[in-house]
Amino acid sequence: MIGDILVRAMKDIISKQDQLNRRAFLQGSAHSLGSIAVAGMLREESHGSGHHIEYKNQLPRAKRVIYLFQSGGPSQMDLFDPKPQLDESRGKELPDSVRGGQRITTMTSKQKSLPVAPSNYKFKQCGQSGTFFSELLPNIGSLADDVCLIRSMHTEAINHDPAITFFQTGSQLAGRPSIGSWMSYGLGSVNRNLPKYVVLTSRGSSSDAQPLYSRLWSSGFLPTEHSGVKLRNSGDPVYYLSNPPGINSSVRRDILDDLKLLNEERSVVVGDPEIESRITQYEMAFRMQSSVPELVNSSNEAESTINLYGSDVKKPGTYAANCLLARRLAERGVNFIQLFHMGWDHHFKLSQDLPRQCRDTDQATAGLITDLKQRGLLDDTLVVWGGEFGRTVYAQAPEKDGGRDHHPRCFTTMLAGGGVRGGYVHGSTDDYCYNVVDDPVHVHDLNATILELMGINHESLTFKFQGRKYRLTDVHGKVVREIIA
Repeated sequence: MIGDILVRAMKDIISKQDQLNRRAFLQGSAHSLGSIAVAGMLREESHGSGHHIEYKNQLPRAKRVIYLFQSGGPSQMDLFDPKPQLDESRGKELPDSVRGGQRITTMTSKQKSLPVAPSNYKFKQCGQSGTFFSELLPNIGSLADDVCLIRSMHTEAINHDPAITFFQTGSQLAGRPSIGSWMSYGLGSVNRNLPKYVVLTSRGSSSDAQPLYSRLWSSGFLPTEHSGVKLRNSGDPVYYLSNPPGINSSVRRDILDDLKLLNEERSVVVGDPEIESRITQYEMAFRMQSSVPELVNSSNEAESTINLYGSDVKKPGTYAANCLLARRLAERGVNFIQLFHMGWDHHFKLSQDLPRQCRDTDQATAGLITDLKQRGLLDDTLVVWGGEFGRTVYAQAPEKDGGRDHHPRCFTTMLAGGGVRGGYVHGSTDDYCYNVVDDPVHVHDLNATILELMGINHESLTFKFQGRKYRLTDVHGKVVREIIA
């Protein structure tokens, strides 16, 4: 008992001494409190300049990522993975040998049968590569030789929230840093006037849309300066971007300078690195007052460019408008741009909602890729298109113009640019589009490959938290080198 008390007392003394030593070091070695903020800037510059060679490869293929995340789970067998022979099995029970006792959701576990529902849409071979695309994606199909399809994607989660969280953070449990935050932490930025990680959201005309949560682009346990900055779809793109009545830029600058001094003094006292992050974020917010209005003003875009994206491009907050905004962010040096587009959760009314969703996204996606290519940006911009899982071959509520249930066992992700092999299809699925047959690609593998194309070794980019080193791919993941040009 006495021994425990002595141990705790010694720990308290050591802790207090360490704190005093830290204060003395900061006060004695810094001729000005502003050096703390300067240190943060130097750290950011070192990340961006490649000084941390322990996690960076020598030759990155891509300089930036535009991630077009299709929230809800697009149907791979209606869009990318044709199975014409299934017409012979229409309405028949899915064989037990195919399902193999795999888990299904509670939404269809109560059904008396799992009837096979072949796609009602035609596929055709496109480009010199002869890659098959659905008639619902004519514009994307016209770019067949520029895109790569991974038909053998698979994941672990069967419900939306853990599945989308898993894609974004490498864990089904909320709280880990998002992939964009890892990019921000690892690469820094080449534009000091815009965030390193920008998020845009949109909702399609489909009736089914899963909600999105800000934790999907959170920095988790990384410094908060690496969180994604979400641009709003209406009003000011960022809250408080405009000065309040009676406050001009000069007055706001004075307020921020005073606030910075207070934060720096507090940082010296407590040594909390989050104060440093807050200083950085306040300064970024001030610079964004001039950079963001110019960014979102697309009035100077040529009519030919506008036409690439479709008529919705002139409607703020639409998928098309966000695709154009993504290109403008990319050419201004933002490293990671993520579009979350809701509306792919087609349990019911598949015949109505899937065509609508494709009309919302097909031309704009193709327009973005074409626009990047015309500007010479596609070679070093990695475009990723895909959702959190796929859809089942069996019908859900077939008697009520039903749809398809969640399917994590196999689905398709599309990539373009950034060092990826155009006109290439990786992996394959069985005759029922239910299981991966060749070259399986796990979510961790995809994330490892995205990092690799950006010049980052996924096994070495780590952050120590709660006594262990974490990374985006946890203890898993292998680079899919077959898709790299």
